[in-house]
Amino acid sequence: MNKIKSILICLILASCGKQLPEIAPDVVTEKTLHDTDDPAIWVNRENPEQSIVFGTDKDTDGAIYAFDLDGKIIESKTMRNFKRPNNVDVEYDVRLSDSTVTDIMIFTEREREQIRIFSVPDLKPLDNGGFKVFQDTRENEMSLPMGISIYKSPKSKKTYAVVGRKNGPKEGYLHQIELEPAGDHLAPKLVREFGLFSGKKEIEAIAVDDELGFIYCADEGDGIRKYYAEPDMGNEELALFGGEHFNDDIEGIAIAAYPNGKGQIIVSDQQEGTFNFFSREDNSFEYALNLGTTETDGCEVTTAALGDKFPNGLFVSMNDNGEKNFFYHDLSRLKKPEEAEK
Repeated sequence: MNKIKSILICLILASCGKQLPEIAPDVVTEKTLHDTDDPAIWVNRENPEQSIVFGTDKDTDGAIYAFDLDGKIIESKTMRNFKRPNNVDVEYDVRLSDSTVTDIMIFTEREREQIRIFSVPDLKPLDNGGFKVFQDTRENEMSLPMGISIYKSPKSKKTYAVVGRKNGPKEGYLHQIELEPAGDHLAPKLVREFGLFSGKKEIEAIAVDDELGFIYCADEGDGIRKYYAEPDMGNEELALFGGEHFNDDIEGIAIAAYPNGKGQIIVSDQQEGTFNFFSREDNSFEYALNLGTTETDGCEVTTAALGDKFPNGLFVSMNDNGEKNFFYHDLSRLKKPEEAEK
């Protein structure tokens, strides 16, 4: 029996993504209290080395942690006492009034069924204590927000939150909410309900390509879904791709955007312990990498140079919830294997 068990274990290990060579992180953050889930990167454009990585600690006694580029917790920027904060995102130069703009951080607070918005870097609330979402139904976890991303329209300059939930209908799983300027805060206005759902697991990870105008979301048991980001462009699904390249759960999505539409869509293959890289231009699969994390939920990337510490940009990924931390990789290390060998 022990011999059979050993053979099975070997087969399982041989089939998993960890057979790929590991690219060890440049930085491992300090631990959170409970359960890391999703990161966001705020680039300090005046002093890039003072940029902040925000990360959710997903628990009833949850928090939004702030880390510096050495992975140390910035206690003065860490916000606590949230009820299961799930996913987080940032946006720049969001208009509050005709004369006021600010960078913002937005996240879902699942157990309070709401979205929170704060200015960055001073972390002042901009949401009158939060605004409820998905209140049309009270069954099957459909009122519990999870994934979130921000779209700032290059055309209209309007800012939108795109939010998903723990469970949802076959159509209209996602809501797009305009964040209207209201002087000292942002007011929500639901502008559309869209997005197909396979019904297999859930849709959590959402990422928006502002420049090209696309929304991507991970239907965990099916594939990566793609839609127009402009509400007036319609709700047609433009693509469902990538599913065959994942072991099981399709998780965090990050978009590495370079000029002229170049770049990659990076998606966590949770059970495989790897990340799949897809072309930003045509969504074709390119390669997979093992970055040392396990059971990764969320990830984020910036192509901006962050001083001497991360001169080529930064990729941040959640590590196994038992470890309660995030990994940092300089973006130059995430090349196609054959290119990295040159």
